[in-house]
Amino acid sequence: MSEQEELQKLRELLAKKELIIAKQIVELEKNEKLIKKQQIQIDNMIQALLHTRKKLFGSSSEKTQIDGQLSLFESINELALELIDNKKKITVRNHKKTPRKSGVREEMLSSIPQEIEEYIINEDEVCPTCGEELKVIGKRVVRSEVEFIPAKLKVKQIVQQIAKCPSCGKKDSENTSPVFVKAKVPSPILQHSFSTPSLVAQVMYLKFMMGIPFNRQEKDWFLKGLVLTRADMAYWVIRCSEQWLAPVYNEIHKQLLKSEVLHMDETRIQCNKEEGRKASSQSYMWVMRSAASEEIQAAYFHYSPSRSTSIARSLLENYSGYLITDAYSGYNNAGVYKHCFCWAHCRRYFIESIPLDSNGKEIPGSKGEEGREYINLLFKVEEEIKNLSFEEKKKKRQDASKPILDAFWSWILETSAMKTTNEKLTMALTYATNQKEFLETFLEDGRIPLSNNLCEANIKSFATARRAWLFADTPNGAKANAILYTLVETSKANNLDVYEYLRYLLEEMPNNDHLIHPEVLIKYLPWSKELPEQCYISTKNKKYLKK
Repeated sequence: MSEQEELQKLRELLAKKELIIAKQIVELEKNEKLIKKQQIQIDNMIQALLHTRKKLFGSSSEKTQIDGQLSLFESINELALELIDNKKKITVRNHKKTPRKSGVREEMLSSIPQEIEEYIINEDEVCPTCGEELKVIGKRVVRSEVEFIPAKLKVKQIVQQIAKCPSCGKKDSENTSPVFVKAKVPSPILQHSFSTPSLVAQVMYLKFMMGIPFNRQEKDWFLKGLVLTRADMAYWVIRCSEQWLAPVYNEIHKQLLKSEVLHMDETRIQCNKEEGRKASSQSYMWVMRSAASEEIQAAYFHYSPSRSTSIARSLLENYSGYLITDAYSGYNNAGVYKHCFCWAHCRRYFIESIPLDSNGKEIPGSKGEEGREYINLLFKVEEEIKNLSFEEKKKKRQDASKPILDAFWSWILETSAMKTTNEKLTMALTYATNQKEFLETFLEDGRIPLSNNLCEANIKSFATARRAWLFADTPNGAKANAILYTLVETSKANNLDVYEYLRYLLEEMPNNDHLIHPEVLIKYLPWSKELPEQCYISTKNKKYLKK
């Protein structure tokens, strides 16, 4: 082989090696990109896990402290920039125990029946020093105690008196047929059952107010001496809800639609025996709530296997006021109402985008933190104007909230143009941008709240209890849940004693003429001025309850 041929072979070999090296470089670059992408995914997953852990074990509040007082007359833009540029130090305030006011306990206990238990000195007791006979000179109150008397059951026999006319039925009387008159007896809530309004009301109260499922109630009733199965309780609740409580429930919905400002939201519920669906399928409880500005304070729950727009449309038929919701698309084109979006939901997106360290603490200086602080300013304005009239609120929002919004949307535009690997931040920015129109609706009217929290508070009671009873066995059971939660949450909103109100309805509804005269239902609504006194919580005691 000539020198020239050897040189050619070496060149070919070199070219092959260079090609292999080039391919390896391309492959390495591809792997590096893949590794980088995977690392970003891992980082986002870690952050998601940290945020989930924080939700489960950390503080449930989304509020953050804003130092200082926000003056409605200072430059909002400057304040917003200062809030972002300066690192705020979080200080823990010294805890001061508030001294108990004198007479508080006595006032609280004054509504409870009193009983005196007096301890006397024995007649034969003498002075321990000289042995002289003792003379009683007075008494003193040592302490006040609250005695618990367990609930007791009793069997009540309903006896009906029967009278006979002594004249009718005789051969020589005008009426030869005997005449009998029976005493009027209240109609039972369920035929051929030992159930009573008080017993069924207690079953309802324990489950839907206190969150105690039927299986646990079953054991407690047994200890009280009554064999009351969970199947019986479920039957009572469903039948009584359908027959006696549903008319009041439907009237609440009708009255709610007269409101000018409404909240709506929905949450999941599992119904095992929904026709044509698997037991594990998710159904929904829709919740409607009147705004704090409304004269009528009510919550309405509606069960549906669907979360579609058609359900929202049927619930909001002919409603033309303001509707506050999250950004769920099911509410789009569901009516002629004016749509308002919840700023608490928007803030939640930014909170979830804030990076956390391994201890679950926020890493300062993030864009998510900046977004949250802009929204916190809006809530700060609302806090300061909460006692103003609706017209004054509208004006102050234009003076104070509008400049904050302008600064916020400019920040959104600027931040969206930046490259980021934080998927949650991208979601937050996209959410805010897409919902801008409806997030600004609150500027139109001072009655519109900034968030949907009032409705979410009603859902929370349902969601908390759901952890105990887990699912509804049948659609009828789920509908009964909707009726009972409507009455319970609306009762709470109107300072009613839930048990007494349910008992009152179960006593009255079987014996009134609501089927012939449906207009009488008005007087049974939770905000009616015609409810008896026992249906109300004592205002004296209510002030001692912590919110």
